[in-house]
Amino acid sequence: MKRIPIWFLLQRMIVYARSLYWTDTALWILIAGLPAVPGVIIREFFNTLTQQSAFPFSSWTWIVILLATGLAQIAAIFTGRITKTQHRFTMNALIQRNLLAKLLERPGAEALTIQENTISPGEVISFFREDATQIEDTVVGTNEILGEGIFAIGSLILLFSVNASITLFVFLPLVLIAVILHRVSDRIKRYRRASRQATQQVTGLVGEMFTAVQAIQVAGAEKTVLNHFRQLCDRRRQSIVKDQLLNAILSSSFDNLVSLGTGAILFFAAQSMQNSQTLSVGDFALFVYYLAYVTYFLGFFGEFIALSKQSEVSFERMQALVNSEATTIVAHHPLYLPTLTGKKSQPPTIQETTRDRFEVLQASNLTYHYLNSGSYGVALSAKRGITDISLELQRGSFTVITGSIGSGKTTLLQVLLGLLPMQAGEIHWNSQKIANPLQFFVPPQSAYTPQVPQLFSTTLRENILLGLQRSDEEIRNAIALSMFDRDLAMMPDGLDTQIGSRGMRLSGGQIQRVAAARMLIRQPELLVFDDLSSALDVETEQQLWSKLFQLKSQTWTPTFLVVSHRRTVLERADRIILLSNGKIELEGTFADLPSAYRK
Repeated sequence: MKRIPIWFLLQRMIVYARSLYWTDTALWILIAGLPAVPGVIIREFFNTLTQQSAFPFSSWTWIVILLATGLAQIAAIFTGRITKTQHRFTMNALIQRNLLAKLLERPGAEALTIQENTISPGEVISFFREDATQIEDTVVGTNEILGEGIFAIGSLILLFSVNASITLFVFLPLVLIAVILHRVSDRIKRYRRASRQATQQVTGLVGEMFTAVQAIQVAGAEKTVLNHFRQLCDRRRQSIVKDQLLNAILSSSFDNLVSLGTGAILFFAAQSMQNSQTLSVGDFALFVYYLAYVTYFLGFFGEFIALSKQSEVSFERMQALVNSEATTIVAHHPLYLPTLTGKKSQPPTIQETTRDRFEVLQASNLTYHYLNSGSYGVALSAKRGITDISLELQRGSFTVITGSIGSGKTTLLQVLLGLLPMQAGEIHWNSQKIANPLQFFVPPQSAYTPQVPQLFSTTLRENILLGLQRSDEEIRNAIALSMFDRDLAMMPDGLDTQIGSRGMRLSGGQIQRVAAARMLIRQPELLVFDDLSSALDVETEQQLWSKLFQLKSQTWTPTFLVVSHRRTVLERADRIILLSNGKIELEGTFADLPSAYRK
């Protein structure tokens, strides 16, 4: 992918909240500039004492002006803190919004990978937290640099007017800082990349430990897991120490270079004042005051350049995660955040997808092979996935996919629905080619219940609706269809029952039936079930299918595509597709199946 200069990416983020940015910049200019005003006041105060001032003010007048300047600075800092917080939150929210949007565009069943290395959901947290904050710091740092830079240049001009020859020494620390940054630039990025990767591994393991507590306890692997966690933490500590130590060394080096340069300049200024008497006491006081202002900017500028190098690493990591250009990470989209006045803009109402009445679905030559399968000399027959599979579904039909474990049943469903990107083949809905199955095969076109459905740590109602607007009566009808009504009757809080993270308060069969209710309430044209019987007893499953088949006699006539091994389901099928090694071995009815599948 094309490498985008970081300054272009920062500029895109700056113009996103232009008014907020420039308001914050103006306040920061005041915050940075008001401390420069006392320098002039101090000079005139001393010149007044020695009767060399050009202004007809008393010393007490200068003291009052100095106090007023301090109060103005306090007001600017207070207001600037408000705008700075708003600006920071906006920049961070934009990065996180775009990162999440790109991740949601990926096929849902495809593993997250970076350079062909699979990463866990827990590892992704570091991208949303540390990397987003890193970029946020750099963006909001630009107006601080701008504010400091404006007055540093003004101070430099003023110093030139006092003594040009001595002021030239100010540029010596700047040259040395530039040389240092050039020499250590690659090391800055290398150390930051290592620390981010180490943090990513730690957060990933934390997430996996919390979701696999039962497995760890059953295996008696607590000590082993904790030892591995300790090793990752030690590795993270070492990488972060290197990263922070380099930052500290650079910051100290910049400060020391600036201090040494300041000392040398003051030495020559004192010599000039003593020998030639070209500097008055007021001029010397002014020179000392504004020199510190210029040299502080030089050190601050060096640290900001180092910060921008670290932000390059964050952009590179995000770009690798979403496998897209870096410009998509800073793309402009509405955020609907509260403004400085507390008013919050409302997002637009999401319109439900228009229903396209189902008549026929045709899939031809669908192919998908998992990463690293069938390559590096591995034979075609050893490829994991599906190869050249074609099928046709008619309205109201009941099609069952069956086969041995690993034959490609789930993969076929996921490729058909766009949850895995098909590597070859075409899909037609009512003779219209589907260019993007992932976006098309959603309610009310189709709905899908996987083998292991995902539930959220919220109420039963919200898990079923997921943002859909439906009445409680409609929810209860869907629950009755999914054979969950008896379970609901035993829950004291009813639809408001909190089911816990990933449905931890429900059994496996209850989770599957809640997921079935979630798809049934949307009344899609195509119902796709992946082995619904895996967590249901035979009686419950038979009752569930009996209710679903009764739907054909009502106004809603769904079409079924089901993965199952149960004889009762296979006997009901209008058409059965038998898979073996990712290919169709047989296509027909129950009577056509080999005897091993009819038992």
